[in-house]
Amino acid sequence: MPAAVRSFRADNPGRFTLDGTRSYVVGERRAVVIDPGPVLDSHLGVLAEAVGGADQVVVLVTHAHADHAAGAEKLARLTGASVRGPGSGHDLSDGEAIVTDGGDLVAVSTPGHARRHFCFHLPDEGAVFTGDLVLGEGDTTWVGEYPGGVAHYLSSLDRLDALDARVLYPGHGDPVLDPADAIARFRNHRLERIEQVRRARAETGSADLDLLTRRVYGELPPEVHDMAASGVCAILDYLASAG
Repeated sequence: MPAAVRSFRADNPGRFTLDGTRSYVVGERRAVVIDPGPVLDSHLGVLAEAVGGADQVVVLVTHAHADHAAGAEKLARLTGASVRGPGSGHDLSDGEAIVTDGGDLVAVSTPGHARRHFCFHLPDEGAVFTGDLVLGEGDTTWVGEYPGGVAHYLSSLDRLDALDARVLYPGHGDPVLDPADAIARFRNHRLERIEQVRRARAETGSADLDLLTRRVYGELPPEVHDMAASGVCAILDYLASAG
C-alpha cells in the first residue's frame, strides 16, 4: 500500500460485511477519509487520530449504507471535517476532483449496488477505492433492488475496468491486486445469475419471486433468502427491460 494511503478496519464483521468495513485515509495535511463506517467509537477514534495533524479533512462516502456512512457525521464533529457523498446532503458530481496532498481523487459514478454509488480514482497511484462495487473476496455483491439496478451494475463494472487500475481498495476485504481478474469474476457471476433466473422463469412458467428464488438458490436461512430474493427481483426487472 502506498504511503499516501492508510487502511483501517472497523470491528463490524458479518455475513455481508466480511471481516468488517474498510475505511481509508488519503493524504496527511490535506486529508480525505473514505467510508468512515458504522458508528463505532473505537473505530471513529482511530480515524480521528489518523487525521489529527491535518489542516483540512474531507469525509467521502461511496454510498449511504450504514456500514459505510453512518459514522460520517460523528467523525465530522470530532475532526471539523466536511462530509461529501450520497446521503450526506452534499452530493458529488461524476468526474469531480477532491484535492489531497497524497494525490487528487476523482469521483466516478458507479451505481448498481446502490442507486447513488461512487468509486474514487487515485490516478497517481493507479488505485481505485471501490466501495461495494467489487469486494476483496468472492465474486458477488448485493445489487440494489431499484429499476435499472442490474444494468447499472454491469455498466459500472465496465467503467471500473476502463480505469485500468493496478490495485482496488474495496469497502470489505483485502486490496485487490489483479483488478481485471476480479472485475471479470464479478461480471461473470452476475451474468450467470441472470441466466439462471431467466432459465428458472422459463422452466416454471412463473414470475413468483419466492418460487424463483428457491429454484435458483435452493433452501436458505430466512435472512439470506430475503437478500437473495431481492437480487432475483432486480434481475427480473433487468430481463423485463431487456425484452
